[in-house]
Amino acid sequence: MNANSPVSPYPVTDARDKPAPAVPDRSIGAILIKQGRLSVADAERVLRYQVEKNLRFGDAALALGVLTEADIELALSRQYDYPYLLPGESAISAEVVAAYEPFTSRVESLRALRNQLMWRWFDTDAERRVLAVTGAERGDGRSFLAANLAVVFSQQGQRTLLIDADLRNPRQHTVFGLENRTGLSNWLSGRPAADAVQRVPGLVDLSVLPAGSPPPNPSELLGRPALGQVLRELAPQYDVILIDTPASVECSDAQMVAGRAGAALVVTRQNVTHVGNVRDLVGELTEARVHLVGTVLNKY
Repeated sequence: MNANSPVSPYPVTDARDKPAPAVPDRSIGAILIKQGRLSVADAERVLRYQVEKNLRFGDAALALGVLTEADIELALSRQYDYPYLLPGESAISAEVVAAYEPFTSRVESLRALRNQLMWRWFDTDAERRVLAVTGAERGDGRSFLAANLAVVFSQQGQRTLLIDADLRNPRQHTVFGLENRTGLSNWLSGRPAADAVQRVPGLVDLSVLPAGSPPPNPSELLGRPALGQVLRELAPQYDVILIDTPASVECSDAQMVAGRAGAALVVTRQNVTHVGNVRDLVGELTEARVHLVGTVLNKY
């Protein structure tokens, strides 16, 4: 390059003068402009006020009434790679509160449960990656808890897979707005499909394996060695695998799935679950030599 050559706006990175890739601006203002929640003109107003009053950008924007606390929380979540969703921007059900209300007390309770599960199971052995979420009765909140736990694990940066093993009344594909043409039942019947495991849009580290086509013989499918083979095949690809199961009073599916997983979390619901049914489930899991990680009282 001679003295009369035009100056390149890009830094020289190698002998061929290839431009370095642009580093994305992760400032609060840039993030919210990209999200359409802040105009360029308002961002400039905030910057002037920030300098004048010696404030942080967020505090200056709040003082001017340009942004809300929710806007600031959204920007901070993007800065720190903490994904969550805004109402109306996803097909994911509102019952996945961890995806929509990450700063509320009930989601904090889910994070506390996640931490307990890490200490009691997932962090105790490198091979312990699978946990069945079980319950005695329909309506106890197993699917709710499994879905929300999967989200908070993924928000921690854990590569998380949620498997819907309720082949009788599957819900997770509806909860996450996914297709259910192929899934676990197809794999167990010897018809695996490459697209059966689906990534959840907007939640970077979360994937779901739906129940798949309704089979006429769910107990027989889940009782086959193929379930253990599927889990062994998937385990190296994920840090955490959660399995949603049917109610134990309706069938023996939950015990079979928990037996393959090696560990179970028992979900109960206030004013819904009967103590005798929970006692029976715990006894059955113990007889099957399933490690009982804990019991959760679901109030929501």
